Amino acid sequence: MKILYVASEAAPFVKTGGLGDVAGSLPMTLKEKGQDIRVILPLYKCIDKKYKDMMTYITNIYIDIAWRRQYCGIFSLELKGVTYYFIDNEYYFSGDKPYDFIHLDCEKFIFFSKAVLSVLPVLDFRPDVINCNDWQTAPIPVFLDTFYDNPFYCGIKTVMTIHNLRFQGRWDMEKIKDAMGISDSYFTGDKLEYYNDANLLKGGLVYANRISTVSDTYANEITTMEYGEGLDGLLSARRNDLSGIVNGISEDWNPKTDELIYKNYTSRSLANKAINKTELQKELNLEVNPDKFMIGIVSRLTDQKGFDLIAYVMERLCAGGCQIVVLGTGDENYENMFRYFAGKYPDRVSANIFFSNELSHKIYAASDAFLMPSNFEPCGLSQIISMRYGTLPIVRETGGLKDTVSPYNEFTGEGTGFSFAAYNADDMMYVIEYAMRTFYDNKDAWKKLVKNAMAKDFSWQVSADKYIKMYSEITGIEETTKEEKEINTVKEKPKKTTKKAVTSTANSKKEKK
Repeated sequence: MKILYVASEAAPFVKTGGLGDVAGSLPMTLKEKGQDIRVILPLYKCIDKKYKDMMTYITNIYIDIAWRRQYCGIFSLELKGVTYYFIDNEYYFSGDKPYDFIHLDCEKFIFFSKAVLSVLPVLDFRPDVINCNDWQTAPIPVFLDTFYDNPFYCGIKTVMTIHNLRFQGRWDMEKIKDAMGISDSYFTGDKLEYYNDANLLKGGLVYANRISTVSDTYANEITTMEYGEGLDGLLSARRNDLSGIVNGISEDWNPKTDELIYKNYTSRSLANKAINKTELQKELNLEVNPDKFMIGIVSRLTDQKGFDLIAYVMERLCAGGCQIVVLGTGDENYENMFRYFAGKYPDRVSANIFFSNELSHKIYAASDAFLMPSNFEPCGLSQIISMRYGTLPIVRETGGLKDTVSPYNEFTGEGTGFSFAAYNADDMMYVIEYAMRTFYDNKDAWKKLVKNAMAKDFSWQVSADKYIKMYSEITGIEETTKEEKEINTVKEKPKKTTKKAVTSTANSKKEKK
């Protein structure tokens, strides 16, 4: 199939969160599986110059947006077999961050969405399916509906993938009408209108052929009032077109080969994991003790991630016989809370209120448990990464956390972590203490859990097959995997030469003579 993957960010070019990780890894895996996949992104000023130097200028066109006629440059780059296209416009994409110009973000991503469709004939690439991601690309299915009289676009299918339903691209109705420049008939209650404003994500969800999100549980949750963020009615109505596919993680996250950790290890050399703990304790000036229960936290410090629960029990945690290592930024109240406890208990708490890729790897490798008590979590990557490093997640049973972490069963020894159901600080504290007791009192059970977690396959291979199946269902194109194609090629028998072909060959010989 010909697939166009459209996103506002993708690693390694630009990344602010989970979308960047997904858009950086999924297309490469789809390419490995034999799909003709292309990725298209904005050409932000903040993209590293080394990538810009690798880009090739293709051409430029002009796009009508609002009352302006905007320049649209087209660049391309190939990386690990995947072709990436970049939409260039200095007016929209010259900020220091992808989403820096908040007042422009509405018009900026409407321009980007319209440009994506407009450049396809120029690129001579007509995709079978366009995979849009979050509100920044949600105008694409809407614009595609307005191109119904252009044969080039007829039959192109769309998937709208939700990475976080909370962010919807909601602005003043007249502002979005002006920027999109489409008929007023699209701005009614059953389309883009949303409480007298316009909602770009809602428009994408209405007009996309298929809706996906990043875990099965989250797909069910967003059809309810509690998690639906005001769109639960629409999502319930489209439940048959809604599916959840858990994200994978890059093979770069691997304790066996990770160059950023102190000592590489596998499930057969867990003694080396303990070395990572003592070295991190030294680096962060914590009490150096390999037998001390260490809880790692790598996260945005926000209410969504459950930090109100952590704040409620923080004093009890510090007095409970564990160490806590925090890395991240976010709400100022939580940043100051961790600074306070790091000052009060310097041998037990390390507050690193910044982001460091290197330190994140070290925390995943060194910690015994990883705390992630999210209020809601569409998928989550941190708990998956921690399991690959043999660091057992302690999570709330919501969204992707529920789908990926199996709670410990002390009677069978099964499980890959610990979990609690109700969004309640006391329930969370009970499970943390349960994990600590298991760590201190039952070393064999803990070791088995660590091996269970490290054995789980969270590569993109499984998830990519589910995406291929979804694309196949909406396009009607029956797809086989790359491996199946190779097997079928071997099985094919040579065609018999027909009488007509033999005669033709004989005549050809006579002509040569």
